[in-house]
Amino acid sequence: MSADLDSILGNWAYDPTSISARWVVGRDGRRKVQLRLDLGVLQMEPSGRPDGQRPFGRESLLVHYLQREEDEGLDMDAFTIDAAGCAELQQESAQYYYRYISLYALRDLDGVVEDTDHNLELLELVSRHVEDDELAWQFMQFYPYIRMMNARATAERFSEAHEYDAAITALEAGIADIRNFWSEQGDEEDEEESREIELLTDLLGDLRGSRPRSEADKLQDELSRAIATENYERAAILRDALKVLRRP
Repeated sequence: MSADLDSILGNWAYDPTSISARWVVGRDGRRKVQLRLDLGVLQMEPSGRPDGQRPFGRESLLVHYLQREEDEGLDMDAFTIDAAGCAELQQESAQYYYRYISLYALRDLDGVVEDTDHNLELLELVSRHVEDDELAWQFMQFYPYIRMMNARATAERFSEAHEYDAAITALEAGIADIRNFWSEQGDEEDEEESREIELLTDLLGDLRGSRPRSEADKLQDELSRAIATENYERAAILRDALKVLRRP
């Protein structure tokens, strides 16, 4: 069999304006994720490490280092990750990035949440065990984007299940976390210009505008009208009704 990829690439045109991904069945009979790039195709495993490798016998390098933390300690005095280790972790985080953008295009939101959780946890690991600030920043600079994708996928997953309040909470938490990140970096200008905050804020507005009005929303509106017209007896009844609705 020829190793030439023309038969694959010729039937799958590259579109620079969108992310082109698809599911395929491998020779082993299992599903794989493919991502079309300008010069070829990436093929990834749908779970575990995208390249299918098991570094140090673990599911991922992240899992390996988390086990080291459990064995040796959480703080930097326990162990440090050097430049070579950082390069390996960067490669792993890139693999998860390519997979989660592919899974988002394929609307596998559970997979997106899992992979962005992985990369967020990887950033936290680096912040605990990398002494060189410049090396650490090579990872941390991507926090706003990863956190945005995590919040976006989480919110859309809740929205598809008609859990609108949970979706709104997920977006608000994502916005707050990204704002806190820029505040900790002391960079208010980047916070104000953050495309990630802008995207999540737009999604939040759309969700609030399209969310079906709940019985609690309707009672709250009626309560506001009762207070505005000084109908306090009615207002007291409505408050009691709201308490019942909101009771866990």
